[in-house]
Amino acid sequence: MTTPVSHPVEGVDLSLLEFWEQPLDARHADFAKLRALGQPPYFVMPEGPFNSTPGEGYYAFISHADVLAASRQPELFSSARGATSIEDLPAEFNEYFGSMINMDDPRHARLRRIVSRAFTPRMIKKFEEDVQRTAATIVDDLLVTGPCDFVQHVSARLPLKIICEMMGIGDEYFDMVLRNTNIILSGADPEFISENMETAITQLLTAGKDLADLVTEIAADRAANPQDDVITALATANIDGEQLTPAELGSFFILLVVAGNETTRTAISHALNLFTHHPEQRALLLEDLEGRLPGAVDEIVRFASPVIFMRRSVTRDCTLNGHEFRAGDRAVLFYWAANRDESVFTDPGQFDITRSPNPHVGFGAAGPHFCLGAHLAKREITVMLRELMTRVPTIRATAEPDRLLSSFINGIKHLACDFG
Repeated sequence: MTTPVSHPVEGVDLSLLEFWEQPLDARHADFAKLRALGQPPYFVMPEGPFNSTPGEGYYAFISHADVLAASRQPELFSSARGATSIEDLPAEFNEYFGSMINMDDPRHARLRRIVSRAFTPRMIKKFEEDVQRTAATIVDDLLVTGPCDFVQHVSARLPLKIICEMMGIGDEYFDMVLRNTNIILSGADPEFISENMETAITQLLTAGKDLADLVTEIAADRAANPQDDVITALATANIDGEQLTPAELGSFFILLVVAGNETTRTAISHALNLFTHHPEQRALLLEDLEGRLPGAVDEIVRFASPVIFMRRSVTRDCTLNGHEFRAGDRAVLFYWAANRDESVFTDPGQFDITRSPNPHVGFGAAGPHFCLGAHLAKREITVMLRELMTRVPTIRATAEPDRLLSSFINGIKHLACDFG
């Protein structure tokens, strides 16, 4: 095995915050240079509170083929050391963030089996009816409000409202849940989290505790007073004698509200920005709204790639697509880069709602960790776009997006809109 060369493209370092401060086009250009190497590049992590070993680094999987291959082989590319952070997080983080996304089978399969039982066909039908009703109400309010911050008044409201209704969480907790999910997925953005590392760690742990305490309190009530919601289904689920522990229920809730909220919010926000900058694509959509909505949603998810990466850890010496890895190596699966792979997507930098086929990995690649909420997310984006394009077809962004400073979420914090 050869020793990896760190930072093989001059001036490109995915470990530096400065890389993620660049405009999107500059980032995509740098990832294209890295893909041209023909092998996963290696980057050294900067020393920090969770990484005190000089020289430790990770391989960046940036080709579509490498992301797919690693996702399909969890026995070689494990999630157990953490999936949402390149660094190994301290044990105390696992109390709130140690959900099934950070597990391998058989424990992952056990939790997913229990959780999946809560998403019955009857429950999914109820969710879909809730999505339609909520989206219509949001557009009603938008028409009254007029020009506004699209994120605050539209894209952030829909997924969070649906998640809270699914879980049986009252509107009085809406602001608290939104505030804490913003902190958890804040990246390095000073609007949501302190630039002082010790303070930031406290903020993250407090946000996790607040959300876990909320669901634990509600679950205890549902055990005595069952209702028609997901918390009741999860708290009372008994699959072959297995139940979720309070800690498992709390961490799953955090996963659900964070992932289910942020991914859909980001996709809807990007949708408005994309249709503003690509009026020809808006015209195509309006020509055949029902026929082109499914393709539009997939292209929005591909183009925006709301979740930029997930991490895996190599379990034993192995070869993947001709590249050798050692046990213990970190592999970071950059969905954001895989969704622009020139060998898979024709003109990948072009936003094209008629793109077919569109084998994007915006919800992760096929494998045990494919997004559990992909169906619900696509439904939410579809319904929201239908409401907007039917009732407010002239809606547009009136300023450039205020983007989240993060290497994990391709987020938009604020986006001014008008429809006059």
